[in-house]
Amino acid sequence: MKALFLTNEYPPNIYGGAGIHIEYLTKELAKLIEVEVRCFGSQDLPEGSPKVKGYQSDLTRFAGCERKLRSPLSALDVSVAFNTDPIDAQLVHCHTWYSHFGGIIAKLGYGIPLIITTHSLEPLRPWKREQLGRGYDISSWVEKTTLEMADVLIAVSKGMKADILQLFDVPEDKIKVIYNGIDTNEYKPVDTKDGLIKYGVDPDTPYVLFFGRVTRQKGIIHLVNAIKYLDENIQVVLCAGQPDTEEIGREMEEKVQAIQAKRKNVVWIREWVSNSPKIELYSHATVFCCPSIYEPFGIINLEAMACATPVVGSAVGGIREIIDHGRTGFLVELEQQRESPFEAVNPDQFSRDLAESINKIVADENLQRAMGQASRKRAEELFSWQAIAQETLALYQTLV
Repeated sequence: MKALFLTNEYPPNIYGGAGIHIEYLTKELAKLIEVEVRCFGSQDLPEGSPKVKGYQSDLTRFAGCERKLRSPLSALDVSVAFNTDPIDAQLVHCHTWYSHFGGIIAKLGYGIPLIITTHSLEPLRPWKREQLGRGYDISSWVEKTTLEMADVLIAVSKGMKADILQLFDVPEDKIKVIYNGIDTNEYKPVDTKDGLIKYGVDPDTPYVLFFGRVTRQKGIIHLVNAIKYLDENIQVVLCAGQPDTEEIGREMEEKVQAIQAKRKNVVWIREWVSNSPKIELYSHATVFCCPSIYEPFGIINLEAMACATPVVGSAVGGIREIIDHGRTGFLVELEQQRESPFEAVNPDQFSRDLAESINKIVADENLQRAMGQASRKRAEELFSWQAIAQETLALYQTLV
C-alpha cells in the first residue's frame, strides 16, 4: 500500500500543531507502508522515507488581485499543482483546507479514496474574516465541499467529531476519532538550560510558559490580560511569533509593552523556537498555559505534559480530553456568548481564573511535582505516535 499526503505544512515549514502532526505521523507510517508527501514549499527528497516534494504558487500571478484573496487563491493554485505529477498511491490523505482542493482532484482524477484529518473547522474560526475577507468564504466552501465528499474523516478529538456532525452533512459512521500524538522519546524532561539563557529567561525564577500563534483562536490576549493577576514573582514567557493580522499584532504589542513597563519579568520570544530549546523551555517551566478559545486538540499541551510540566488550559474542545483536571493540571471554564460563541461573556473573569490556577500551582512545589509526574505518565500511556500510526493504517486497510 502507498499513501499520498497533501499538506500546507511540512518540515522545515512548520507553523502549528497540524504541521507537527503530519511530520510525526508520516515518519511513523513510513515504517509500515510507502508514504509520499506533497506540500507547500521547495522541499525535494525523492529518495527519502517518506518521499517529499514541495510545490509553490507563482505569486506574481495574483499580484493584481485584492490583497486578502491572494492566500486562498494561491492555495488553490498549489492544490492543482499537486496533481501535475502522476499519482500512483492507493489513497490520498489531506490536512487543513489549504490542501483539500488537491484531494478532490486526486479522488476524482484517479478514483482513489480521500481521507481528511480535521485539525480545525472554518465555521468555528470566524475571526479569519478579519484576516481573509471574502477569502474566508472560499476557504469555507472548499472545506465544506471536501468534508462532505470524502470517504472518511479523521477527527482529532471527540469534541471535533461532535462539531463535524453539527456543522456538516456527514454521516456519523464516516467519522473516526484518532488523537494527535507525541514522541515521548524526543519530548522528555531535560536538565540543559541553553535555550533559556539564549532567550533571556531566568532559569532560577518560576515561570509560566505559552507557545502558540498571535491569533484570536489561541487566546493569547486573555493570558496577557491575566498577567496583572499573577503573583509578581512569577516570570512570564510568551513564545508567540507572527500575528495573523495587523490588528491583533498591534493589540498584542501595546498590551505587552504596557505590562513590561510595570514588571520586568515578562519575556516575549517572537520567533519560531526549534525543538531543542523548545523542550528545554517546557522542561523548566513551572506551569504551561493554553488559553485557547477554540482548540480541536491542542498538541502543545501534550508537548508540555511529556516534559513533565503541569498544564492550565481552557476547558474547550480537545483540551478537555488531554488534561486530567486536578491531576495533570487544571481546566478553566470559558463561558462564551451564544450570539457570538467565540468571545467570552466575561473576559476579565476568564483571565482572573487562569491566573488563579497558575498561582495555585506555582505556590505549591509538591503539587507541581505530582502533576508533572502524572502528566508524563498520561502522555506515555495514551498518546504515542506508534499507536496512532497503527490506528491510521488499520483505517486505510478498510478502504483499500
